[in-house]
Amino acid sequence: MRIFSWNVNGIRAVVRKGFTDWLQKEQPDVVCIQETKIQNHQLTPTLSAPAEYHSSFFSADKKGYSGVAIYSKKKPTKIVYGFGIEKYDIEGRVIQAYFGNLVVISTYFPNGKRDEERLQYKFDFYKDYLPSLLKLVQSGLNVIVCGDYNTAHEEIDLARPKENRKVSGFLPMEREWLDRYENAGFVDTFRFLHPEKIQYSWWSHFARSRERNVGWRIDYNFASTSLSSKIKKAEIHDHVTGSDHCPIMVELEEK
Repeated sequence: MRIFSWNVNGIRAVVRKGFTDWLQKEQPDVVCIQETKIQNHQLTPTLSAPAEYHSSFFSADKKGYSGVAIYSKKKPTKIVYGFGIEKYDIEGRVIQAYFGNLVVISTYFPNGKRDEERLQYKFDFYKDYLPSLLKLVQSGLNVIVCGDYNTAHEEIDLARPKENRKVSGFLPMEREWLDRYENAGFVDTFRFLHPEKIQYSWWSHFARSRERNVGWRIDYNFASTSLSSKIKKAEIHDHVTGSDHCPIMVELEEK
């Protein structure tokens, strides 16, 4: 089972840049999308029903902002929109798709760079989101939390760690929250298979950052430890363009 996650920075824009062709070429089983930047009434058949795929979108109340979606070849047994806390759900940050005892979640974690208020909102999100994930695990479900976490975890996960120690996205408190998620029983699937590999998933638009590969790894597929033995592959497809992020993939053995 191949599960992709991609912050597309606008689903309509990335479709114009070849998203549908990419989907048909890769043939993933599930694709988690972040930053759709679209309202449900704006969806076209191309967006909502590409060949062979089911889709579910969860939009922010604010137009042109945030939003998550999940595409899947197999129709989910259940879709859950948000995780029950209004101040996050109005920003369209979480959508959960159930496939039997597997839950695949597309999550767009907040960005804390704008100001102190948004940074605190980001910390609150990390704190309030984790119990809902643990509740799923404790109920006996296998869980994959895919998405843009907006935090580089370790120095290996960004090109210039020293210069960014005081920048949101690499602050000690943000990195500690990823420690807490791992300590709570979640596995960074890419680092699980590639402990020393240097590869990034996001590049700034400034100063030809992508061309020079001055990037950050802030997109993750975190899996509950119950899935550890099934993690077959974990990849970052940094050759795929169309967004300031690139797709990431985890492949699970289906047993």
